[in-house]
Amino acid sequence: MEPSKIVMRFADGRVLKGYTEDFIPDSPTFHCYKKSPKISSDPLEVLVEDLKGIFFVRDFQGNPKSREPQKIPEGMKLIGRKVEVTFKDKEVMVGSTLDYSPQRNGFFLFPINRHSNNIMIFVVSQAVLRVRFF
Repeated sequence: MEPSKIVMRFADGRVLKGYTEDFIPDSPTFHCYKKSPKISSDPLEVLVEDLKGIFFVRDFQGNPKSREPQKIPEGMKLIGRKVEVTFKDKEVMVGSTLDYSPQRNGFFLFPINRHSNNIMIFVVSQAVLRVRFF
């Protein structure tokens, strides 16, 4: 399995970019490498509870001018349930999810914009203020 490129956004506002091979949604920890694990040997152990979200990305540069839509277009077909997530820091994200449960560590949110740099986001439940389904 190829390592995943991730951008971790911490609850305290820090951002860290790297790679992971061992992220499991129900695990309290995982490892992040600053460079690909194939060429790096010193992983950082990350506590999921310290995070706001883990963004699985296409590349680390992204497009700073790109903005994720804040509303789901009328009639747009999505896999899973349409959802609006409001974080404790008041950021709002919309997309779809297949398996939301507030009792779990978190859930995957899939962006509306199919061309987004974000492939999927693991939203950490304790960083969430409100989840609203459409």
